[in-house]
Amino acid sequence: MLKRFIIERDIPGAGHLSPPQLGQAARTSNGALGQLSGIQWQHSYVTRDGTYCVYLAESEAVIREHARLSGFPATRIMEATGMIDPATEQLCELAEA
Repeated sequence: MLKRFIIERDIPGAGHLSPPQLGQAARTSNGALGQLSGIQWQHSYVTRDGTYCVYLAESEAVIREHARLSGFPATRIMEATGMIDPATEQLCELAEA
């Protein structure tokens, strides 16, 4: 079963990368993913000095192997144990009923 992970990557200046540079980064990541099993990249958020990537993976080890193959650092890997959004408030109302 695949678990959801958030990967924080420290990449100074990431927020200033051009669309072609971001496209090349995606190509590099996809190339590394093609060499692995048990991992899927969902999407990433680019910030001034890094990215926050959402992956589905069998384990933290396969995420570390992707980082090694791609050359992108995995500064911090966190397993997501749940998700909330604005509608989550309704669960509180249901619990009180």
